[in-house]
Amino acid sequence: MRRIFKTLLAGSAGAASLAALMLVPTGVAESADHLDPPSRTDGGVDPNPDIPADIADVFAWHSNGTTKIAMTFAGPVSAAATTPLYYDRDVLYKINISTAAPGNTPEFTIKYRFGPGQNPGEWGVRIEGIPGVTGVIEGPVEQDLQKDGVKVRVGLFDEPFFFDLIGFRETRSTGTLSIRNNRNFFDTQNDTAIVLEIPDANLGAGVTNLGVWGQTARFGGNI
Repeated sequence: MRRIFKTLLAGSAGAASLAALMLVPTGVAESADHLDPPSRTDGGVDPNPDIPADIADVFAWHSNGTTKIAMTFAGPVSAAATTPLYYDRDVLYKINISTAAPGNTPEFTIKYRFGPGQNPGEWGVRIEGIPGVTGVIEGPVEQDLQKDGVKVRVGLFDEPFFFDLIGFRETRSTGTLSIRNNRNFFDTQNDTAIVLEIPDANLGAGVTNLGVWGQTARFGGNI
């Protein structure tokens, strides 16, 4: 596997806020530079980077009795884009959830794949393995999908990552701290993401810590 980003979510179910979220890369996998998906960190050495299968970030947090999980992939795109650029029917996406964090064995593995619709440019998504959901959730992208108390949406979202890349580069070249909190390199970009809202009760009684991480696989092996 080339790219895995693991999130450790700590705190009592339904009580931890986004501010208390711990994003912890583990020693068993690589964490991604946020701009990895479109260009990778090899300086362009790979002439054919697998952009659709490259994970950017995994986010998870508790709110109002639910666990919310978001996994972004394929890199940031211009806010002018109205549809994601990199849906691929041959990539399998996985979101793993361990209810005994820290741990590397998931109790739940959510799998989703994309498929083309009847008309050009139309895409649908099929999601299976969601805790508490009987069968699958499937439907068009860019729509809210609901079943058995779980909500899902797949599509373009406002880029959640905030970072002053210009200031970072100036700091690195001059040695003087130049990072500003009012300059966001990602302000005009969007991300392709899957976002889930799962009732905490679906993850088991008394669960207080979750490990959440993403994987991708293309037919023929893990990526």
